[in-house]
Amino acid sequence: MSIVHVKINGIPVEVEEGTSVLNAAKAAGVRIPTLCYHEDLKPFGSCGLCIVKQEGNAKILRACASPVSEGLSVVTNDPELFSVRKTILELMLSTHPTSCLTCIRNGECELQDLAAEFGIREQPFEVRLNDKLADKSTASIVLDPIKCIKCGRCVQVCQDLQGVFALEFIGRGDSTCMAPAAMLALDDSPCVKCGQCAAHCPVGAIYERDETDIFRSAVADPEKKVVVQIAPSIRVGLSESFGLPAGTVTTKKIYAALRKIGADVIHDTNFSADLTIMEEGSELVSRLTKGGALPQLTSCCPAWIDYVEKYYPDLLENVSSAKSPMMMQGAITKTYYAQKAEVDPAKIFSVAIMPCTAKKYEIKRDDNMHASGYPDVDLVLTTRELARLIKSSGMDFLKIEEEEADSPIGEYSGAGTIFGATGGVMEAAVRTAYHLVTKKEMDKVEVEAVRGLEEIKKGTVDFDGTPVRVAVVHGLSNVKVLMDEIRAAKAEGKTAPYEFIEIMACRGGCIAGGGQPYGADDEVRRERSEGLYSDDKNSQVRCSHQNPSIIKLYEDFLTEPMSKKAHHLLHTSYHEIPLYKA
Repeated sequence: MSIVHVKINGIPVEVEEGTSVLNAAKAAGVRIPTLCYHEDLKPFGSCGLCIVKQEGNAKILRACASPVSEGLSVVTNDPELFSVRKTILELMLSTHPTSCLTCIRNGECELQDLAAEFGIREQPFEVRLNDKLADKSTASIVLDPIKCIKCGRCVQVCQDLQGVFALEFIGRGDSTCMAPAAMLALDDSPCVKCGQCAAHCPVGAIYERDETDIFRSAVADPEKKVVVQIAPSIRVGLSESFGLPAGTVTTKKIYAALRKIGADVIHDTNFSADLTIMEEGSELVSRLTKGGALPQLTSCCPAWIDYVEKYYPDLLENVSSAKSPMMMQGAITKTYYAQKAEVDPAKIFSVAIMPCTAKKYEIKRDDNMHASGYPDVDLVLTTRELARLIKSSGMDFLKIEEEEADSPIGEYSGAGTIFGATGGVMEAAVRTAYHLVTKKEMDKVEVEAVRGLEEIKKGTVDFDGTPVRVAVVHGLSNVKVLMDEIRAAKAEGKTAPYEFIEIMACRGGCIAGGGQPYGADDEVRRERSEGLYSDDKNSQVRCSHQNPSIIKLYEDFLTEPMSKKAHHLLHTSYHEIPLYKA
């Protein structure tokens, strides 16, 4: 790629040919306001805030979508550009409600921030609010079209980033809205509840269903014993909500904070991530040695499971029957833990803190989620909801003393920690599957080939002479590539070129799930992932099968992986779901 020389407000800068004016300005230390632009998406140019002037040319450029050329010189700010941008914002606000104080995005809204930056204090245009009602049909996310600014990010995310096509542009002009085809309810559409639309929405038009009041009611009820589990990626996600750098590990502060807001018992989903590896790894070894549909596809991500049930029902036999770590944890909490603690499982209120909006849907997806005889998990809160709970409690999160989780369902290995990053499930599985196949331990447990943000990673792992072909994919639009490859091989009666595939719906995996703090881009994803890998590296136990609490669980309760009791509590089944319900 050749280098070109450009000027931004007279500042010379060298960038690669094809770089956008917006990114050239960043390289020069100049910020251009944007609203529709997001690094994850193709430049859309819909909001018009990033307009710049080209010196020596009357042409106005949209900085996000205009590539630089040799000798280009642009002005990014002058009185005229300021006036145009302010007018654009005022026009947006004329179709946007002013209920900021009661909006879930208050204080975290990109439109609100820009209105403050441009000093908008009055509304010079006639207010024209739409009368569309909020869509609350799913258990995971809410669409509130009255707040939509028509930036189109959610449609791009749903169609291009995720390949789900649950949302599209409906109508024209002021009547335009982002909704499922034929204005169906979201729950009747192909939506997989991944929440990436909510994570990328700049305002409060799409958001997670807030259930913090249910948690408050539970901890206030003396008849309930509130048991909380936290997912692997929460320990590196929550920190950003309190001003800490992305990737900062705050595990033990989270334990302490949860106790302070009323939780009776603290467990860690990393424990059941280790348990998942024991079950899923054993299932893989069984398929490899005794026969079974290959490749085996991982089953930890509920949005991916919803996707495969809708788009590839002919390949459901390839999906591991192992439940997600969250659901395994819930089942073990209301059986094994209840017995050990001598607590009536009917009085246990099981709460999961997750990075994912689809987890809210997962707890009610079918009867397998009641394996304990009760709802295995009663409530799911996202990282963002936990941050709001902590802030509203009045505690100073940064100053609270660290505490430990409760045993025995609080102990975990480093392998359980890395579940939160793309490639982490694969790496954790390889560490244990290698042992199950060879009866040996890996000399080096780090599997670098499956780390990083490359969309599809492929490789072969040598199990002491037995080659196992693996792949890791994240972002549902990329999943289609591998699934179509498997489907084609199956149709031709051939063996698919893999034995094991890890699939995560969200780019980067759970560290950038739909319920994590806003503002994730690839740099943030890398920093959050590095936090998990650092936590793994510092762990005394690095492999799931070495976790002493997991070993004891099997000795005392489950007998062995894939046993009858383990299958009842820890495994599930899948079924075809129509793309549209109506």
